[in-house]
Amino acid sequence: MAVWDDVVGQDRVTAQLAAAARDADAFVTVEHAGAGAEAGRRPGEQPQQAPEPEPEPGHQPESEPRPSSDRGSASQMTHAWLFTGPPGSGRSTAARAFAAALQCVSPDRALGGAPGCGFCDGCHTSLVGTHADVEIVRTDLLSIGVKETRDLVRRSSLSPAGGRWQVIVLEDADRLTEGAGNVLLKAVEEPAPRTVWLLCAPSVEDVLPTIRSRCRHLSLRTPPVGAVADVLVRRDGIEPEAADRAARATQGHIGRARRLATDERARARRAAVLKLPLRVDDIGGCLKAAQELIDAAGEDAKQVAEDVDTKETEELRAALGAAAGTGGRLPRGTAGAMKELQDKQKRRSTRTQRDSLDLALVDLTGFYRDVLALQMGASVPLANDEVRDSIHRIATASSPERTLRRIEAVIACREALDRNVAPLLAVEAMTAALRAG
Repeated sequence: MAVWDDVVGQDRVTAQLAAAARDADAFVTVEHAGAGAEAGRRPGEQPQQAPEPEPEPGHQPESEPRPSSDRGSASQMTHAWLFTGPPGSGRSTAARAFAAALQCVSPDRALGGAPGCGFCDGCHTSLVGTHADVEIVRTDLLSIGVKETRDLVRRSSLSPAGGRWQVIVLEDADRLTEGAGNVLLKAVEEPAPRTVWLLCAPSVEDVLPTIRSRCRHLSLRTPPVGAVADVLVRRDGIEPEAADRAARATQGHIGRARRLATDERARARRAAVLKLPLRVDDIGGCLKAAQELIDAAGEDAKQVAEDVDTKETEELRAALGAAAGTGGRLPRGTAGAMKELQDKQKRRSTRTQRDSLDLALVDLTGFYRDVLALQMGASVPLANDEVRDSIHRIATASSPERTLRRIEAVIACREALDRNVAPLLAVEAMTAALRAG
């Protein structure tokens, strides 16, 4: 299985990345061959040079020869890439696949095979995240700060430890603070000779202009529903009917489709969200529905805290010498480290709650999209076919104009949450707008 098999519905992008991986492989192979010839030369021996041909009459020599290591326009390879696309399009999957292809050490390459076999040690360790020269950076916090970015820049300046390239995959480039982006800029502008940056973001507008202007841009699209269903069946062993239902419900979002097909709790949460449009007939129903959405998001954050925070806290206490059975007191001067961890956990909880709430709002938008499709007589399959009766009821009781205003209310709520508006206030305003239409 080639590394590109999990990059669903992105044929144009995978073709570009495969061509770049071939050029990158040729570049490193030539460089290694040159280093081997240099190592095999006797001390004091000068390399043999081919005699220069006589210039033709009227020929003007080039002012400067092109260096063999130049990654110019003739090569498909470059030192920095920006992957953009809507949520679920597979930005990070494409970046990881490219990183694996850059580290491919398959012997088939010498016989004309393309890098990215998916089976060799370089491909396998890159895909599972254990390759020494592939750093995969993601955050469960609201932002990536200057300190973390400086650590990445220091890492990027190192030569590959054992692989062919030093690859930095930054899955949440849109979460870089302005200061962190300025720190990253210098490294992207003047990278080490064998360092490659792979940045992922929803759109080019989410990345500083000075950074995106120095990257090769690849735009991914939302994968077709059928392609997502196929990969769920092939890779995750999900039943075809369940895979098709999950892919259709999430409209091609690969990660959400997998979660919906495998997690009963996710299906229950989504079913509760799809009942909301029928519960906003009065102000009391609006306020109650809003509170339930917030409570459900808080429950998700609490679940993550139970799974992760306790383990992190115990590990830190053990590292500081205050493990269980030692009286529980922290050594003098270590309270700051514990406070820093607690602050990090609080920020993670905030992001988890907002991500869960945003997911519910996406499902709600999909519901009203189906309502609008029925009202306009569009010949498109419903994403939420399991609640067709509710969709038909809302569609017949309102007009397309009211449905559009409701979709705008959901989008406005998402934007308000991005601006750090109190979640309960934002959701209450949305449910009131849904009632008014």
